[in-house]
Amino acid sequence: MLGMALAALDGTIVSTAVPQIVGDLGGFAVFSWLFSGYLLAVTVTLPVYGKLSDTLGRKPVLVAGIILFLIGSLLCATAWNMASLIAFRVVQGLGGGALQGTVQTIAADLYPLKERPKIQARLSTVWASSSVAGPAVGGFIAGYADWRWIFLINLPVGAVALWLVVRYLHEPQRARNGAGTASGTGTGTGTGTGSGAGTASGAGRAARSRPRTDWAGAVGVFATGALLLTALVQGGVAWPWLSVPSLAFLGSSAVLAAFTVVIERRAAEPIIPGWVWRRRTIAAVNLALGALGLLMVAPTVFLPTYAQSVLGLGPIAAGFVLSAMTLSWPVSAALSNRVYNRIGFRQTAVIGISLATLVLLAFPLLPYPGHAWQPTLIMLLLGAALGLFQLPLIIGVQSTVGWSERGTATASILFCRLIGQSVGAAVFGAVANSVLSARLASAPTPGLPEDVDGVARALEDPGSLSAEAADYLRRAMDTAVDHVYVGAAGAGALALLALLFLAPRRFPVLPDPPPDQQDQQDP
Repeated sequence: MLGMALAALDGTIVSTAVPQIVGDLGGFAVFSWLFSGYLLAVTVTLPVYGKLSDTLGRKPVLVAGIILFLIGSLLCATAWNMASLIAFRVVQGLGGGALQGTVQTIAADLYPLKERPKIQARLSTVWASSSVAGPAVGGFIAGYADWRWIFLINLPVGAVALWLVVRYLHEPQRARNGAGTASGTGTGTGTGTGSGAGTASGAGRAARSRPRTDWAGAVGVFATGALLLTALVQGGVAWPWLSVPSLAFLGSSAVLAAFTVVIERRAAEPIIPGWVWRRRTIAAVNLALGALGLLMVAPTVFLPTYAQSVLGLGPIAAGFVLSAMTLSWPVSAALSNRVYNRIGFRQTAVIGISLATLVLLAFPLLPYPGHAWQPTLIMLLLGAALGLFQLPLIIGVQSTVGWSERGTATASILFCRLIGQSVGAAVFGAVANSVLSARLASAPTPGLPEDVDGVARALEDPGSLSAEAADYLRRAMDTAVDHVYVGAAGAGALALLALLFLAPRRFPVLPDPPPDQQDQQDP
């Protein structure tokens, strides 16, 4: 949980210190890469770390991830300009990818099926607490100390997490196919040479059974993901969607994806093996959680803007509106086992995403301008619904695979969710911008901003507008966010369809090994 807290806090604690960072280092035009660069590094390394944890073990991958994250944190604290800080944030993200996927996998390794909801709910609580405490802690440090302490406080927390993992996490020695059978293979006839031959034969099989790391595939996955996410994150922001840079990044990622598929098909131990998509259960969950990533853009990205621009709340109050979702989510997740133990993983997730879709469709029905408790209630209900949706799917997939596939399976569903989040930011950003552009083009009121970029600035200083113009902009923003929530409901419907038509009615759950055999189970 301490290791998970490192990655969770780092996603939110920097946001409130951006003005101080920009004031010290400059680089306002590119500061968004403080977040995009970190997210990109986490996303593209998830499949790599997942496969490495299956071949090399969870502990070395987690230890390496924590060390790399702490090195990145120390480097961020020494940054001398925005470019160096962005580069060091990428280093942090390279470690964060190991933290996110490996911790989830270890939780499934350590706890049997009936106990996994409890520990997964605790991990969800880490994320919920971080989303609430992160901005407040970051703002406090930026206001009363140097912003560099935002990264330095990771060092003692990470050191304790690293010591606990090294000291107390003991992975059992797991026999691999063909290894450890040498002594019984030689049956010499009198001179002892048979046992020697058997030993040599066993040693050969043991050597052949050593895990192979698909480094070529790892580089291919990393490069493909980096180019694709750069196109999605920067398209429509740093350059137009149909511009040369966008087309170049998208085209290059497509070419690299084709080469990566060829490499993976030929690899003995591919980073993203074909069975991830050939098995109905994992493929359906990958698609469903990819749709969840799309869906989550509406509350996490657009709700704070709605709360401040339409409801007139301050930044802290707007954050509390969003935090309602993070309070109900882990509670619902912790209780989800009482549901899926009765009706199954798929049916529980179907109920959760159906309720979430209805809640999202209720958002556009809120009155204008409304009161803060109304979207807060919507977020409270949304968190409860998504707790029933996500956790049963993660636990369900982890329970259908053995030890040697669990890291890869867990990483694949987290990877798909983050890809969906990046796609959602691009798609719903374009939706909101198109609605605002249309409203500005047809505005009957003079004195409005000429483009979408001026809307946020104008609403931050409504005194510069007439009362009629300010109200018109607030209504335009309200309409844009309503369209985004309708789109998020559409993503919820896609997740529902993936579960209904692709996922098996009953997940093929593997039985937990007896307690006295857990350390000797064959991966």
